[in-house]
Order: sequence, then structure tokens, then C-alpha cells
Amino acid sequence: MTLSVTAPSGATHQMADAWRRQISLRRLYTVLAVGLLLAAMFASMRFADEANAGHFFDRLPHILDFLSWLVPKDWNDVWRALFDIASPHDTGTQEFNFPLGRVYVWGGFYIPEYFELMLTTVNVALVSTFIGFIFAVPFSFIAARNLTPHPVLRLVVKRFMELLRAFPEIVIAGLFAAIVSTGPIAAIIAIGLHSIGALGKLFYEINENIDMRAEEGLRAVGANWFERVRFADLPQVLPNFMSYTLLRVEINVRASTIIGAVGGGGIGEELKLSISRGFGAKTLALVLLLFTTIFIIDQFSAWLRRKLVGEQAFLMGA
Repeated sequence: MTLSVTAPSGATHQMADAWRRQISLRRLYTVLAVGLLLAAMFASMRFADEANAGHFFDRLPHILDFLSWLVPKDWNDVWRALFDIASPHDTGTQEFNFPLGRVYVWGGFYIPEYFELMLTTVNVALVSTFIGFIFAVPFSFIAARNLTPHPVLRLVVKRFMELLRAFPEIVIAGLFAAIVSTGPIAAIIAIGLHSIGALGKLFYEINENIDMRAEEGLRAVGANWFERVRFADLPQVLPNFMSYTLLRVEINVRASTIIGAVGGGGIGEELKLSISRGFGAKTLALVLLLFTTIFIIDQFSAWLRRKLVGEQAFLMGA
């Protein structure tokens, strides 16, 4: 038995040459685009440097100088600052006045100041997420193409949610701070409004992919829209709703910290003050507490989401 090998035809060579030319052209365009982007970035930075009184490029070699004051003279002061324990280095200045922040609850029992501020930050995130969930759930059923009671109402709700998530939380917080003054209330309103828009979008995309057989069955026996949503649609999507809500809690903890730095209360404001004043021990204590809290919330949230939607949802290719 003999095997015959057919030589590539002229058309095959032409196709291969065309493909190589196309690849070369794409590489050329990529190099040109990256070059133009880098040139525009460098020109923008040069313009900003000339317009900036601080002279960015002149100060660039000193970018890590802040580490010199971030390192405390006594590393034990980090723990003392975290738990409001008196420091032997206290000279009456604000840098080492750790016990003054104690929040006494009963008798000699107290909550360390930074733990109380962290609780405020977490509470802002939880209340904001709850507000977002309460409003996003009904909005998501109205905005879903396959479940909406009316196309016009769907369009209005979708545009409204797009408007809520169009602006960063810090911008909304600045607006409400001018109305209700600075503090946690402005932060809750800002993060809550943004959460409505963000969760609403995630939720209605889940709703558009549900199994419609239960919905059609209830429709056939005369159930109204509210009954179909309550008994046919909500049971299908609620685990995924809770999963996304827990994920949003993690995001909102970070957002409430950032907003706190601009007057939203909580640990963010104290962190900003410590950094600006060069209090190394206090800054490290706040960073340590913030990192530990976010790590615990992330791990607990991931564990709970796995319980709600199943381990297979987190596996590649599931």
C-alpha cells in the first residue's frame, strides 16, 4: 500500500502569505498604538510636572521617603496604639496619646478607639448593602426583559439604575455631605444609592436567564405578576442574589473606608489624619486592623457564597 502526498497548491501558499502579512500588519499597528500611547502619557506627565508647583519628576527619587517616618521607634507601639495601651514614649503629644481614644462601655471595660471606628465602617457597609438589596430586587424584576410588567417601565427603571451607578460613591458622598453634613449618614446614602444601581444590574441579568417554565405554569392558572415573581421567579434566583450581595459587602467595606477619608466617618478619616501627621505607629495599627478585617470578611463571604450557590460554581469549567 502506497501513500501519496499531495503538494500544497498555489491557493494554499497565497492564503498562508496573506495570513502572515495580516499578522505582520497587526503587530505594526500594535507597536504604533503603544508608542503613541506612551508618547501621549509622557507628554501629559511633562505638562503636569511643569504646571505642578511640587515638580513631580524632581521629587520622584524621594517617593519612598515616607517609609522613614512610617517605621516606629518601638514596634510595640503598634500594638499599644491598636489596643489603646499607654506608651512609655508618651510626651504629651498626639502621636502617643493612645489611652485617650478609649470608648468606655461599663466600668473599666472599654472598646479600643480603632476597633470602634472599624465597627462604624463595617456598619456603614452593611446598612448600605441592605438598602441596595431591598431596592435592587424589585427593580431587577421590572428591568428584566422576560419578566417586566411593561416595556416603558422597564426602560425607566434601567435608565434610573444606570444613573445611580454612573457616579462614584465619593462624588455622591460629597454632594450629600453638603446637604446632611459630613459623617456616616452621607456615606450610607452614597454607597446605598450606588449599590442599588450595581446590584440591580447584576440581578436583572440573572433574571433574564431563569427557567421560564414555572413562570408560564403560574401564568396559565391565572396568577398575577406579583404572584409569579414571588412563587416562580424569586426561589430560582435568590441564592445568586445573596451571593452577589455578599460580594457587594466586601466592595462596600473598601468604599466606606475611602469615603471616610473625606469626611464620611469611620476608620478612613483617622487613617488619613495619621498619615498626614506622620504618626507611624498609629498608621501601621490602622492598616493592620483594616487589612485583617477585610481579610476576615472576604474569607467568610467566600465560604458563605459557596454554601449558597454550591462549590461547583467556583470551579473552572463548571
